[in-house]
Amino acid sequence: MAILKIARMGHPILTRRADPVADPGAGEIRHLVSDMIDTLLDAGAAGLAAPQVHMPLRIFVFRITPERAGSSPEDGPLPVTVVINPEIDLLSEERELRWEGCLSIPGLRGAVPRSPRVRYAGVDCEGRAVGAVASGFHANLVQHEHDHLDGILYPMRMRDFSLFGFTEELARTDTGKPGR
Repeated sequence: MAILKIARMGHPILTRRADPVADPGAGEIRHLVSDMIDTLLDAGAAGLAAPQVHMPLRIFVFRITPERAGSSPEDGPLPVTVVINPEIDLLSEERELRWEGCLSIPGLRGAVPRSPRVRYAGVDCEGRAVGAVASGFHANLVQHEHDHLDGILYPMRMRDFSLFGFTEELARTDTGKPGR
């Protein structure tokens, strides 16, 4: 078990496009994925992308706990899921504001416009196809993690910076209460 160091906003690895993984089953990829899962669980986070742990590869891991799952079958709960070389399709022109935080931007949250439904696909370390049609928190999480692979941090998607602030301060106001 290895807990990896999280790159924080300002580190150049977070703003570059990650490279495709040539061999998802390679030993070094399996080791990285295992360490990413350990890091995700240690942090109590919902998702983690390889660039966040200083690896410029198109990999993310995520989970949806029962507390974060929605009522739709497209919105979890899900155990830890590994997605390598993901592709994503936004299934709606509509955008909903969703509150987001990020391990790479500790202590801050913001309301980000996201598609309410997406379809994503990739493979796991065994080369098995993974993916789903997702809605709610599940869709939001997949979009957030996929953005990391393209060098996009959630503040880069925000339109209204009055809905961006320290988590602790937002919790004291009505501004920070909607969403998850």
